[in-house]
Amino acid sequence: MPRRLIINADDFGLTHGINRAIAELHDAGAVTSATLMASGPAFHDAVALARQRPNLGVGCHIVLTDGLPVSPPRTVPSLLAPNTQTLRPKLRNFLAALITHQIDPDEIEREATAQIRRIQQTGLTVTHLDAHKHTHIAPPVMSALLCAATKTGVHAIRNPFEQPWAFPLSNGTTARTSQIRLIQPLQRSFLKRPEIQSRHIRTTDGTVGISATGHLDEATLRNLLNALPDGIWELVCHPGYNDAELNSITTRLRATREVERQALLSVFSKSGDQSVSGLGSQDLEPALRESSNFQPHLSPLQLIHYGSLVV
Repeated sequence: MPRRLIINADDFGLTHGINRAIAELHDAGAVTSATLMASGPAFHDAVALARQRPNLGVGCHIVLTDGLPVSPPRTVPSLLAPNTQTLRPKLRNFLAALITHQIDPDEIEREATAQIRRIQQTGLTVTHLDAHKHTHIAPPVMSALLCAATKTGVHAIRNPFEQPWAFPLSNGTTARTSQIRLIQPLQRSFLKRPEIQSRHIRTTDGTVGISATGHLDEATLRNLLNALPDGIWELVCHPGYNDAELNSITTRLRATREVERQALLSVFSKSGDQSVSGLGSQDLEPALRESSNFQPHLSPLQLIHYGSLVV
C-alpha cells in the first residue's frame, strides 16, 4: 500500500486567527483536513471559510471539556462543571469524573450528536470525528462517539494512538511521551470494535504529531515524514496566529501555533522556496531525498483527507 497522509488541523473555529491560518495552509497545499469546534467562538467564520474550500475535509472536533455544550445544559448535567452551564475546564477533572462514573455515557453521545448535527445543518459534510484533547482515547467516550457517528451518518474517526516508532522523533517532553505510552494498550480494543473491524467506521493505521504537540517545528516534521511507513496515517497539527484573540482563550498552545504554521508551509507549500515546496499533493519522495534521514525504500506520499477513505 502506498503511503497516504491526512494533514488535519485541530481547533478550527476556536479563533479567527486559527481559522485564517488553516485556510491559508489549505490554499498552499499544506493542510488537507480540519476539525471544527461546533461551539467555538469563531464557528461561523470557520464555516464560511470551509464553504469557499470544497476540497478541505471538515470533521467535527468533539468538545467534552474546556468549552460550552451545544445541547441545552439541562440535558447534559453530568458533563458540566459544578454549579455552571459550561463543560469541565480541565481534562484531568473530566477523566476523574469519567473514571468514577459521574458522567452518563448517554449524555456524551447526546452532546456529540448535537455537535455533529450543528455542523451538518450548515450544509457542510462531516468527514470524520475526533475529540478535543483526545478524550475519545477513553473507551466510554469512544463508544459514545461511534454511536453518534452511526446515528449521524459519519463514516470515519481518528485513530488516536501514536505508534512507538514516532516517539523518539517527536521532540516531545518525557512526561507527555510517557503518558502516551501508557495508553497504548487501549489501541487493541479500539481496533477490535465491531464498527472498526467491519469498516462501517473507517480509520487510519495511526496518528503522528500527538506527542509532538507544542514542539512540531520544521525539523521534527521532516523527521516524522521521513520515517512514515506504508499505510494511511494522520498528522495532527495545531497551526494558528498568536494574536490578541488567542490570548483571550484558555489554551497552552500559543506561540507554538505560529511555529507549526511555518513548519507546514516550509515542508508542504506549493508556493514557498523550501526544498519540499511545490509538491502539494504530489509525490514527496524526491524532496525528502535531500534530508539526511531519508529512507530510500519508502513509497511516494499522497496527501488526502478522511473523505477519501469512504468513497
